[in-house]
Amino acid sequence: MALTIGTFDGVHRGHQAMLARLVEAAEDLSLAPAVLTFDPHPREFFAPDSAPPRLSSLRDKLAQLAAHGVAHTFIARFDARLASLAPLAFVEHVLVERLGVRWVLVGDDFRFGKGRAGDLALLRDAARTFSVEAMGTVSVDGERASSSAVRHALASGDLQRAAALLGRPFAITGRVAHGAKLGRSMGVPTANIPLRRKPAVSGIFAVRVHGLGHRALPGVASVGVRPTVYARGQTVLEVYIFDFDATIYGRRLEVELVRKLREEARYPDLDALRRQIGLDIAQARAVLAAS
Repeated sequence: MALTIGTFDGVHRGHQAMLARLVEAAEDLSLAPAVLTFDPHPREFFAPDSAPPRLSSLRDKLAQLAAHGVAHTFIARFDARLASLAPLAFVEHVLVERLGVRWVLVGDDFRFGKGRAGDLALLRDAARTFSVEAMGTVSVDGERASSSAVRHALASGDLQRAAALLGRPFAITGRVAHGAKLGRSMGVPTANIPLRRKPAVSGIFAVRVHGLGHRALPGVASVGVRPTVYARGQTVLEVYIFDFDATIYGRRLEVELVRKLREEARYPDLDALRRQIGLDIAQARAVLAAS
């Protein structure tokens, strides 16, 4: 087995370069290309309150890995037992005994094992039955491609920069659930997609919705807690799809964010909110017509 190891959050262009090298080496060595990843993210385990938002769900990450040629993805549950595993024990029990690796690809800054004590030099020294290759930094327009860089671009509303780092537009996926039907009562019925984790973005966006036919449908979306309606609301993705009125509860949608229009805001009453929604719809239509 040819293996690479990492969290692969977002599967950005740096990850994609690693996966391309993994698949290439696996073909040369007649091995299956595989990924070892972790869930939850180690930072979610050690500091759940300060962990960064995920760029992709586990389901979406697995789909991206498969799309880039990975034959097998192994998901290691990151818990106290795994966190306490010494670097040499990780090599022996996980890489050799459990996975039987023959070739391993890691980043040149790779750290592993208890207290992140293991590094590339230790991995190479411990590799008795497999070979190790290191991959350098991948840059996009002079910036290191990383999950942190994507999060920073998204947090600043720079969707174009995020797309350049990801190699594709940023999107959120999920299933449509029943809501309070407030949007429908205001003349703007929305598809409500609850978000299990804090998203990497917030605000109002012009969007394209995939999963409801052969072509993407234009719309406007809100990602946030809906402060005008709820004092302490759950984070949700609400999408108003233009010129669309069908029952889609339970459907899985991919909502591609095209441009950020504004931050989420609290309005004094529903009439003020309704007027702002009308402005958002007009702006989103103009943005999408021009893009």
